[in-house]
Amino acid sequence: MPITIPKKAFTFFKQLEKNNNRDWFNAHKPEFKNIEAEVKSFFNVLFENLQKHDDVDKLKMFRIYRDVRFSKNKTPYKTHFGGSINRQKPHLRGGYYLQITPGGSFAATGFWDPSKEDLLRIRKEFELDDSEIRVILNNKKFKSIWGNFVGDEVKTAPKGFSKEHPNIDLIRKKQFIFTKKYTDKEVLSPDFINEVSATFKAIRPYFDYMSEVLTTDLNGVSLIE
Repeated sequence: MPITIPKKAFTFFKQLEKNNNRDWFNAHKPEFKNIEAEVKSFFNVLFENLQKHDDVDKLKMFRIYRDVRFSKNKTPYKTHFGGSINRQKPHLRGGYYLQITPGGSFAATGFWDPSKEDLLRIRKEFELDDSEIRVILNNKKFKSIWGNFVGDEVKTAPKGFSKEHPNIDLIRKKQFIFTKKYTDKEVLSPDFINEVSATFKAIRPYFDYMSEVLTTDLNGVSLIE
């Protein structure tokens, strides 16, 4: 039997959305823990599948408890499952993320919060030569799966870069992320585990390129000892 996301995960989150308080959650915690165990099994198999075509080092499942200290939303619980898988550093860069929630499930890959040094290195690469990244972004198969970059960007140009540069559409970005949305029907499908694995595998040309950029200087000399 293929491993699947249980339908009761969606049912639980829909109920939690209407009853997002500690009393309700504590009364239904045994049910949640059973669902969570099934979803963790799904993520563990996904991790094993990624190991077949990439060097990944760890899986992190995020807790349901929200950190409300700096958030306007003071509800105590998330209404989704989320898990991230990191690639082996320092030679490989990038990461995978999958979020499961009623009506809003999605996969995401790329660079959410690059360090100041990495961000400058990426921008300098795009300033110098955009040919390789354009080939990747314009590949029909890649584009059909992942679309275009999403994420935050500056309005005009980062400090030290010209807003008239022909590659300013790339240079102004602060994040380098791709996302792919899934319907509830797709998530509950017996083939979902294979779909997500194949979708993540399709990002490799981008990850291979970015890993090379972030482990070398502008002259192509390795930065890794």
